[in-house]
Amino acid sequence: MRPLTANQPKVMLPVAGRPLLEHIILRARSAGVDRFVLVVGYGAKSVRSYFGDGSRLGVKIDYADQDRQLGTGHALLAAREKAEDRFLVLNGDVLPDETSLIELARSGVPAVSAIEVIDPRRYGVFLVKEDRIKSVVEKSEHPPSNLANAGIYLLKRSIFEAMRSAPLSERGEYELTDGLNLLASQEEIRIITLKSWMEIGRPWDILAANEIMLRDIRPTISGKVETGATISGNVSIGLGTIVRSGAYIVGPVLIGEDCDIGPNCYIRPTTSIGDRVRIGNAVEVKNSSIGNDSKIGHLSYVGDSIIAERCNFGAGTICSNLRHDKGNIKSFVKGERVDSGRRKLGVIMGDGVMTGINTSIYPGTVIDSGFRGLPAAIHKGLVLSRKES
Repeated sequence: MRPLTANQPKVMLPVAGRPLLEHIILRARSAGVDRFVLVVGYGAKSVRSYFGDGSRLGVKIDYADQDRQLGTGHALLAAREKAEDRFLVLNGDVLPDETSLIELARSGVPAVSAIEVIDPRRYGVFLVKEDRIKSVVEKSEHPPSNLANAGIYLLKRSIFEAMRSAPLSERGEYELTDGLNLLASQEEIRIITLKSWMEIGRPWDILAANEIMLRDIRPTISGKVETGATISGNVSIGLGTIVRSGAYIVGPVLIGEDCDIGPNCYIRPTTSIGDRVRIGNAVEVKNSSIGNDSKIGHLSYVGDSIIAERCNFGAGTICSNLRHDKGNIKSFVKGERVDSGRRKLGVIMGDGVMTGINTSIYPGTVIDSGFRGLPAAIHKGLVLSRKES
């Protein structure tokens, strides 16, 4: 998820106006869960500060510190002292559907969740016999099924003993799946297939999640909309925000608090805008996520892009999002060029980036946090240097 996670953990990245972790907690609350233990490591302070004791969300939240990141099983072991006799385990980057989560929570025996996938070679998959798992098979060229491990489990405290008996992985980590394999040889573990599943594993997954979750927003106008501005469809506008004359907004769109929108701008569907954002004159924003305190100067275009916090666009900055041959956009993960699977994808921009006037940004470009650009610059590929100014 870099550069979006350069200054905060993945679970705190905004999806449809809330941190991803908040969506997970709210869905689990709907399934009857009222107490949570959040295992924190990188970015722990931001998680604790935002969620506190959970009372704001109507739940109780405790924390367990994972001082070193030594695998999923190690994270689970960090919560051992605070776990009940029977508990759900949820990955912080997976958003399940509420119906399946309720079924999982009510299972009478330990259970794992699965999702049917087209290419199971990319995932750990379950070897299944009569709706019980026999084992988890990690990424394989010849997977035994198309049921991918969805990263949500109902377990008992016996998993802790299994984890302590499991060998270290080749990476020198404690893998939860190794503990599950041991447990499956000792007791029944049911498998529940999810009806829907969203994994936020790559930056452009935020766009896919926004597209789905913004469909359900309730139109709420808490800010000021000047005469001459047009609001169409489901649009939510936060307290203290002003939408100036000539702005044209087509929902679903979510705009946070204390923003300054317009005049004469065009905000198109499935756009999520954070707090204290400035969208200037003659700016068009389409199907994008704009982070808190960012400023999109006049005469700019932002399409199918993820803009982090405190970015500042020079006038005339264009984020292109479509290849001439209409092929899939390639972008970068861990420095490697990969196929995003999306026909339209703009820029992925880290915190605190500043572009010069009349800047052109190619589709799929990744710009590192803190980057400073020159006027009339052309950015493409992986832009890491912070010295250009």
